[in-house]
Amino acid sequence: MGLTKVVRMRRGGRVTLPAEFRSKLNIEERTQLEITLVGRELRIRPAQGTAATRGSAWAHELYDLFAPVRKEATRHGEQEIDANISRAVAGVRKKRRSRRW
Repeated sequence: MGLTKVVRMRRGGRVTLPAEFRSKLNIEERTQLEITLVGRELRIRPAQGTAATRGSAWAHELYDLFAPVRKEATRHGEQEIDANISRAVAGVRKKRRSRRW
């Protein structure tokens, strides 16, 4: 079996990943993690290939800046948010297509 460590949850539900684990998985400060609930077990791994794991420093800063807005928005329901994002993306794509012709 692999490495096992016992850690304590901190204020606000924060958990610190042991340095040895972060090192073995090449997890750095800005690495996004994928967390999956399987039964009564949490599985955590570095997110792979998502736009959020790549990109420029200014995009990461913008993402962090809007963290409170994202948190508030999730209180209104993910489906509503997803629908609004889909409508906005469709509108931008439609505008871009109309400019090409």
